[in-house]
Amino acid sequence: MSLLAVKGLVKRFGGLLATDHLDIEVRPGELHAVIGPNGAGKTTLINLLSGELLPSEGQIVFDGRDVTLWPVHRRTLAGIARSYQISSVFPEFSVLQNVMFAVQAGSGHSFSFWKPVASDTALLEPALAVLEKVGLASRAATPVAELAHGARRQLEIAMTLAMKPKLLLLDEPMAGMSHQESVELTALLLRLKGEYGIVLVEHDMDAIFALADRISVLVYGRPIACGTPQQIRADTGVHAAYLGDGEEVL
Repeated sequence: MSLLAVKGLVKRFGGLLATDHLDIEVRPGELHAVIGPNGAGKTTLINLLSGELLPSEGQIVFDGRDVTLWPVHRRTLAGIARSYQISSVFPEFSVLQNVMFAVQAGSGHSFSFWKPVASDTALLEPALAVLEKVGLASRAATPVAELAHGARRQLEIAMTLAMKPKLLLLDEPMAGMSHQESVELTALLLRLKGEYGIVLVEHDMDAIFALADRISVLVYGRPIACGTPQQIRADTGVHAAYLGDGEEVL
């Protein structure tokens, strides 16, 4: 059974067809990467899956339920989480406190600044467990304002995991990272593979081929190929449409 099944998805913005009858499937525990040139509709797809946009046509089935018209908060509580679903981190609070806020939100409650969240033991244990999972346990007491860019991205993923998702939607998580930060985040995502379904939009092809179980290639919102990394590497149509003839990046 698919964790996520997208069928005939279409999104129009006036006369612009941003998503063109897209089918995509994500199996439980699979990391499914989506690649394509700028303007291919990758972020539009993430927005459609998260509920930030509603489709013009088509169907989105998640965990056996039709969620096509569900709003963001309902999809989040059902188990679909975007890497920046928590719209901001709170730099004046510690790493631990930020994750505790996300644990609280994942239980269906709003952030409660009037209550000393750090003293709530029901939030502390799951927050510490998530920090351990992403490799930030040693930074629990660090103010977020002191974190480097890569560590902030780790924190965003920790806050997403604190929402208890079944499916992670990650839109270019390595953007702006140094090479070493990208290597560290790739290692983290490798650890998360199998435990969560993951849709990954990313331009870092080294990360894509290290991580993906399957890859879908979009051009002008239309899927032109879907397969294993080996199949995508060998697809001459992908080379021509995405990279240009003669490119060796794949």
